[in-house]
Amino acid sequence: MQITSNSIPKKVNFSAAFTDFKQLTKVGLSLSVVFSSLAGYLLAVEEIQISILILLAIGGYLMVGASNAFNQIIEKDTDALMKRTMNRPLPTGRMHVSMAMVIAVSFTILGLAILYSINPKSALFGAVSIFLYTSVYTPLKSVTPLAVFVGAIPGAIPFMLGWVAATDDFSIEPGMLFLIQFFWQFPHFWAIAWLQYEEYKKAGFNLMPMGQKNKKAVVQIIIYTVCLIIVSVIPVLKLTGNFYIYPVTAVILAFLGGIMLFYAIKLYKNQTNKEARQLMLSSVFYITMVQIIYVVDKFLH
Repeated sequence: MQITSNSIPKKVNFSAAFTDFKQLTKVGLSLSVVFSSLAGYLLAVEEIQISILILLAIGGYLMVGASNAFNQIIEKDTDALMKRTMNRPLPTGRMHVSMAMVIAVSFTILGLAILYSINPKSALFGAVSIFLYTSVYTPLKSVTPLAVFVGAIPGAIPFMLGWVAATDDFSIEPGMLFLIQFFWQFPHFWAIAWLQYEEYKKAGFNLMPMGQKNKKAVVQIIIYTVCLIIVSVIPVLKLTGNFYIYPVTAVILAFLGGIMLFYAIKLYKNQTNKEARQLMLSSVFYITMVQIIYVVDKFLH
């Protein structure tokens, strides 16, 4: 008996296509970025406008989804070499590159249009983020570990973008939010690069600082973690405009940063994947809690 494609239930096809779409746009990562943008917005506003909040969430999601789709189009062949990425829709052939390109371009146009409807500055930062991630960071990954520095710029824009969306202004407050997420990228990403070192090597990527998986690399992780803790508590000094925090909030943030630092020091001592994983997980916990704590602190003022 011959089975034709028509005999396959449509529901199964739609479900598989939707799963591929989610993988292409990295839904989990995109939602975490939306969370950062909304936190930045809530930090800036006196009165919450639900319409702006919704536009920011949709525009932010489309912006990151577009970046991820472009990234997977460019890295289709290298993705096929790594266990973590070989089952993505493009390397497996489940999705055609032209379809991925349609999604990426549509997301870019729609995302930037939505951000522009909030204010032009938001659209500008959205465009800068997509451009740097797609046209600079992605090609640099196979050339130099300095790609991580470039990638940290678009990675740090979402938190700041929320403030800009709320105020139509870029000054010291969104600058501080940018710095916090910028310094956070390094321990977070290098912990992942440590865990994926061999896999990345297969694909021709070497993203550890100075290209080495050793104690020197972990020294860099420790330095950036300390910088992260410092910039996270600076608002307690009330030198950062309308963005400031209570002393007790600064103590809580320093403690949470201390957990990250603890795992970074453990990684320096033991240099095993276990510590790298603990550092990576603690960094995700840290950035999530920092954003929540800042917003709670602001509404207690």
